[in-house]
Amino acid sequence: MQTEKVVDHIVNWLKDYATNAGVNGFVVGVSGGIDSAVTSTLCAKTGLNVLVVEMPIHQAKSHVTRAQEHMAQLKKRFDNVSDTRADLTPVFEEFKTEVFLDGDQATIDMALANTRARLRMTTLYYYAGLYKLLVAGTGNKVEDFGVGFFTKYGDGGVDLSPIADLLKSEVYQIGEFLEVPKSIMEAAPSDGLFGDARSDEDQIGASYPELEWAMKMDAEGKTIDDFKDREQTVFKIYKRFNINNKHKMIPIPVCNIPKNFK
Repeated sequence: MQTEKVVDHIVNWLKDYATNAGVNGFVVGVSGGIDSAVTSTLCAKTGLNVLVVEMPIHQAKSHVTRAQEHMAQLKKRFDNVSDTRADLTPVFEEFKTEVFLDGDQATIDMALANTRARLRMTTLYYYAGLYKLLVAGTGNKVEDFGVGFFTKYGDGGVDLSPIADLLKSEVYQIGEFLEVPKSIMEAAPSDGLFGDARSDEDQIGASYPELEWAMKMDAEGKTIDDFKDREQTVFKIYKRFNINNKHKMIPIPVCNIPKNFK
């Protein structure tokens, strides 16, 4: 990958889009992970206003520390970056008092995890409206178009997606080029939606390099019978997530009414 050219292309794309939209810049939710670090740095390089927002909800301490380190670094490097913190833990806890918590614990935990992502989306759009900014998405190609590893109308609710055509490995290459803090570069990827330090691999059952391989094999038309052992396991995992989360990756279905019914 021609990293410098890719970076320049994304930065110019961001700047042109924002200018044509008549907005002041971007707002990015930062988590202490590589995707949000790279996205916010790319936005900062446009020279437009960038607001980075930390939104902890019972967050693992390691995530908070990395997010704060990244925000401090960004503000030091770029005069157009400002930051704020919205502790959404009390909001989340109050929400739980107003809804039913019925069902098995795993189902409840997942529903609440997605609720965290949607509370963060609401917060980002509040600031976007307040300061006339665009919400920049932080999803990469594997998450957004491979396994659908994001929350619908949560971290998937954005105005534009600057890194969604980059594989996770490519995001790391850009992160190194952009001098993202070492602590973030070395941290295990995590969505941070469960209040602990569980990684994406813990939840999915396969690493991002494995998922990138499976995504490529699927694009080439391979089937489960073409593999065995660990490769077969990984391909099964990829296909299961891809099929089950397809509803996140396609436009919302619209019921078209026959003209003679109107």
